[in-house]
Amino acid sequence: MTNSSLNVPAIKPETLALFGTVRASERRKFFRRLWHLKGGLAGTIVTLLIILIGVLAPWLTPHDPLTGYMLDRLKPPLFLGGTTQYLLGTDQLGRDVLSRLILGTRVSLEAGMSSTIIAAIVGVALGLLAGYFSGAIDWLISSLVNVMLAFPFVLLALAVIAALGPNFRNLVIVMALTAWPIYTRVIRSQIRTIREQEFVTAARVIGANHFRIMLRHGLPNVVNGIIVIASLQVAQLIILESFLSFLGVGVQPPTPSWGNMLGNSRTYMFDRWWLAAFPGIAIFVTTLAINLMGDGLRDLIDPHSRNTI
Repeated sequence: MTNSSLNVPAIKPETLALFGTVRASERRKFFRRLWHLKGGLAGTIVTLLIILIGVLAPWLTPHDPLTGYMLDRLKPPLFLGGTTQYLLGTDQLGRDVLSRLILGTRVSLEAGMSSTIIAAIVGVALGLLAGYFSGAIDWLISSLVNVMLAFPFVLLALAVIAALGPNFRNLVIVMALTAWPIYTRVIRSQIRTIREQEFVTAARVIGANHFRIMLRHGLPNVVNGIIVIASLQVAQLIILESFLSFLGVGVQPPTPSWGNMLGNSRTYMFDRWWLAAFPGIAIFVTTLAINLMGDGLRDLIDPHSRNTI
């Protein structure tokens, strides 16, 4: 059966060429936006490199990060007269700083990403409910968000960890508890606008239930905002993990994290400054790279920013 027997007009070669030109033009615009977002691209590359280091940490550590040798304690790094055996020196227990820094990459990233995922799931679910439904549900969730935002973070962290005990799991729970309200507040405002759109009204007319409308029509329209918030919040939660570990209520020794490395080095900060400098630099570079990646991702997927790039 031919196209002529079905009365389907044949596509002219000029039309196909026009479609190909449009697609090529869109690709050029996309790569041109990427080129203008140099900071975001650089942040993405550095972030991926740090994630790769965290994944391969057990195979990249030159020494056992948990075992120390007291005869080798407080050795300086190579550039300050140390040896090639310990490129970044050793700590007060004779443990290799470079090995602990590499393994701490995995611990800090796991804490930041795990708490971000939990916070996103809880916050988005509550934001969808608060934005789609009005009345008592919206009031209850919004009131809970306001209480969480007003509650002092340090007091909440100390209360939860005192009740449950200081370990990695409880640290993730504490950080997720402090992170979910921002998702709820942003998603709620977006869903309140989306629920008045014509496609949502049409879905109600054809008999779609509330759950289907929220998942099929509400959630896909707020994914971009979720991605941007999550990418920026990972950096914030890595800093929070370092802060709690510095206070001694986060990741517990002998497991290394950048925060407890800073905490353990405060006694030697004036005469062995590198013990605090290296984990501090790691926190700074990681959070800066993730923030640059989040800013670039926001500008890339935001329709209002595309016209200015």
